[in-house]
Amino acid sequence: LNMKKLLLSFILIVSVAAQAQILEPVKWSTSIEKISENEFDLIATATIDAGWHVYSQSVPEYGPIPTTFVFEGSTNLLKKGNTKEGKGHEVYDKVFELDIKYFEDEAVFKQRIRLKTTDAFVVNGVVEFMVCNDTQCLPPNEVDLSFDIPKS
Repeated sequence: LNMKKLLLSFILIVSVAAQAQILEPVKWSTSIEKISENEFDLIATATIDAGWHVYSQSVPEYGPIPTTFVFEGSTNLLKKGNTKEGKGHEVYDKVFELDIKYFEDEAVFKQRIRLKTTDAFVVNGVVEFMVCNDTQCLPPNEVDLSFDIPKS
């Protein structure tokens, strides 16, 4: 009997873990936009499933985890300013009971860089974000980002 209970518990845990992995309401994609001869925007776009939202890079204290970007250091580029984000919505968030800026459907983040080489190279980064709907939040998630800079 104990072995059956143990096996059943194990199956239950595995299926719950599998369910948790399937729930991925945000998909990230990357692109680049040439601004001038030696400047590009690195563009990270979050496509967000209906009913879910991703938070701004600046959120109130005691709020959710803000969206943050970390770009790998490189001698090939100079980062210009901070990562910019789209307009989003400032709304009262029922989960956190605060007015918070967030994005629905799609969120676009841009980081301007100045090239210090004419060679092609890859810029690697990581985005950390939290996704919620009206009743729950998923644990903060990190996604690797990669931007291909062409030879100029």
